[in-house]
Amino acid sequence: MQEKSAHHIAIIYSSGRKNGNTTAQVNAYSKQQSGIVFCLDDYVISPYRYDKQYHNDDFYNLFEVLLRYEHWVFASPVYWYNTTPKMKAFMDRITDYMDDEALKPKLRTLRQKQFSLLSNAASPSAPDAFIDMFKHTFNYLGMTFKAHSHVQAS
Repeated sequence: MQEKSAHHIAIIYSSGRKNGNTTAQVNAYSKQQSGIVFCLDDYVISPYRYDKQYHNDDFYNLFEVLLRYEHWVFASPVYWYNTTPKMKAFMDRITDYMDDEALKPKLRTLRQKQFSLLSNAASPSAPDAFIDMFKHTFNYLGMTFKAHSHVQAS
């Protein structure tokens, strides 16, 4: 999972514990790869709404910043075969760009981007259901899967 510079790697993570295993994994990866870290838990990201009525929401601004990066690295603990609620909300909100003709060209820029996944859990490996959720979602958006790294948390 090597890239040229920090301007190319966005590490996007969420965790139930701000200083837990996911944060440690993200910090180690960031130090090694020189990525810029975005903790979704620091942002207001409302659940997807059909009426698009989001008040004091950070999703659009955050997504616009992330579009500047060539490689997105998602990091999350595994919770019952799934990701954190904040990460899931982030993923669901990408639908806003699919529903709006003016935003679709920006969404299409994901086709030139790569993504990777960092996970951790008490188990020695991440379940396929967890990995597949990310792979299927971001492959659907045209992104190229690069790598997955899992840490067995203590």
